[in-house]
Amino acid sequence: MPRRYTIFAMIVWVGVASFAHAIEPAVDLGSKRELFVDRYLIAKLTDARLELGCLRDEGAVLKFDQPWEGAFCGYCTVIHDGDLFRLYYRGLPSAGSDGSAAECTCYAESKDGIHWTKPALGLYEKNGSRENNVILSKAEPVTHNFCPFLDARPDASLSERYKALGGTASSGLIAYFSGDGIHWKKFRDQPVFRAEGSVFDSQNVPFWSAAEERYVLYFRKAAGGKRAVARATSSDFVHWSEPAAMIYSDTGTDIPSQHLYTNQTQPYFRAPHIYIATSARFMPGRRVVLDADAKRLGVHPSYFGDTSDAVLMTSRGGNRYERAFLDGFLRPGIGLENWVSRTNYPALNIVQTGPTEMSLYANQNYGQPTAHLHRYSMRLDGLASVRAPLSGGDLLTRPLRFSGRRLLLNAATSAAGGLRVEIQDTDGKPIPGFSSKDCDEVIGNEIERPVRWNGKDDVGVLASRAVRLRIEIKDADLYAVRFE
Repeated sequence: MPRRYTIFAMIVWVGVASFAHAIEPAVDLGSKRELFVDRYLIAKLTDARLELGCLRDEGAVLKFDQPWEGAFCGYCTVIHDGDLFRLYYRGLPSAGSDGSAAECTCYAESKDGIHWTKPALGLYEKNGSRENNVILSKAEPVTHNFCPFLDARPDASLSERYKALGGTASSGLIAYFSGDGIHWKKFRDQPVFRAEGSVFDSQNVPFWSAAEERYVLYFRKAAGGKRAVARATSSDFVHWSEPAAMIYSDTGTDIPSQHLYTNQTQPYFRAPHIYIATSARFMPGRRVVLDADAKRLGVHPSYFGDTSDAVLMTSRGGNRYERAFLDGFLRPGIGLENWVSRTNYPALNIVQTGPTEMSLYANQNYGQPTAHLHRYSMRLDGLASVRAPLSGGDLLTRPLRFSGRRLLLNAATSAAGGLRVEIQDTDGKPIPGFSSKDCDEVIGNEIERPVRWNGKDDVGVLASRAVRLRIEIKDADLYAVRFE
């Protein structure tokens, strides 16, 4: 190609690229909280990186020690309803086929999410007595993987505040409802959802999506020999769309890079337009525990040939998971009891358990006499962050429009570190009065810290205007932003 044509082509390419940059549509941020769990808001990172959050081990909070519970309890769900935390889980004292009559659904509750009790509900007889915490029995195969949720639909009936799905491939998913979360009834005898292939052999997760204004179901499927996830939607919880296989950002296909045993997809409670998936990652045949160790621990012979942990994925609706982090989110703990098959499986839902704290729970010591529910804590919004070293780094956002009068940061700095925010126009020019030089340095560790420029925090004059944020980060973590 002649040199003049090459130069012309380069000029055209630069022009097109510049034009595309200029017309990039603005994100309608409104006053929603945005977490840095993906690259949705990020246009560019300079000397900064996305970093997984840190989980703190808070120890065991509930032993599966009743005769109707046992070593094979699993598929836990935690629901925060007003001043009460509710826990639902499968009770199963011995290994067996999925959907057996030995399975039941158990219940516990807590006032703080830390100290749990098992109320004597008197609903079903177990071991010759009704003094137990069973809320569903003789309902197989629903009790294999009964998964409830608190219906956030604005016009949901009080008698159907809680809804649930459960079942296997042979039965399909059967729908239940409850007014109090304890007494449950079927919607109908027939399943409300069926799918072809190897499906439902896991916890199948339904919820009401305020962002999509419909019920959403994330369920187990198989793809390319891997345990994978698909989803469907419904306007009434009875009639569901055709399923769509989830696509994973790291593979670009519907086949995940590792087996995803549970999906545990949930609207994040402080930003429900973002779905958080704390998925169990299963590594078949990756054995750590030797025969002698398994015998000492009392592990069932079929449950120490593999390992598992948990990973963090996100979605914003539709059939795509973003995997900004391929590393483990919840690593197995110290001790061989944490390195057996089907342990470290997160319970469904992260919940707030303190003014600045939220908790993730996990099913641990599976297949062992010491099976229990474990709690891990982290800061609010602390799933991930943008981090830069003391030498400094920058985060540049995509163009955005906001509503509100103050910009709030969830951030933590070192004593030597800090953050400054510059508000730019879409061409990257600092808006007078809102440059980084005008910004008062943000130093400290707070969940919601207002940003100030020359001592003032009012950004209302820029509301509804397309702008960019350039955030200078120095030895600090930025977890979330919100305009108030």
